[in-house]
Amino acid sequence: MALPGSLPQRIFLLAHDPDKGRFRVGTEIGAMIRAAALADLYLKGLLTDERGRATVAGEQPCSDPVLATVLEEIKAAKPRKWQHWVDRRQGPTVKAVRQQLSDGGWIRVEPYRALGVFPLTKVTIRDPRVRKELVSRVRGTLRDPAGKVDHTDATMVAIVAAGELSLVLDRQTRRAEKQRIQHLNDLSGPIAPALRKSIEASASAAAA
Repeated sequence: MALPGSLPQRIFLLAHDPDKGRFRVGTEIGAMIRAAALADLYLKGLLTDERGRATVAGEQPCSDPVLATVLEEIKAAKPRKWQHWVDRRQGPTVKAVRQQLSDGGWIRVEPYRALGVFPLTKVTIRDPRVRKELVSRVRGTLRDPAGKVDHTDATMVAIVAAGELSLVLDRQTRRAEKQRIQHLNDLSGPIAPALRKSIEASASAAAA
């Protein structure tokens, strides 16, 4: 079965609640999508970690327009910590990924007005099997022998766990698989810790 190629697109589909036609309240979708974009660039060798900061590695082209935009942001700035780039431009990045999925035929996007007043958007995954396969990959990665784990799937799990996406991995599973998830975090580089810090900082700011 064909799946969307980029991690941001896969995280978008995983975070989408097919029963509600949207993300659940409290889903840290912006931070997760930005983290997924950074992780994709890191796995492709287009970003590297230098003393805890995201740094562009060489001048290789990036064919994915969403990833290319994030790469250009980083290229145009001085080296900054990964959390800084997780925090940046979350809304526009989510919209760009949603448009990618719509253009690619993965989702159907339908604007509507709640109570006839408030503009909202309903998203429908055209082939439910695609999301089911992604969920299966996340859960399978927790069971697969360590030496056989695909780094992209490991990173997908790390982002889902760090983002506390209970729709895919509930709290009980995250606790039970804590050691395994930490191993997957190590495989996926500096992204998951940056995502956790971003979410914690956002929660602290909201509480204040």
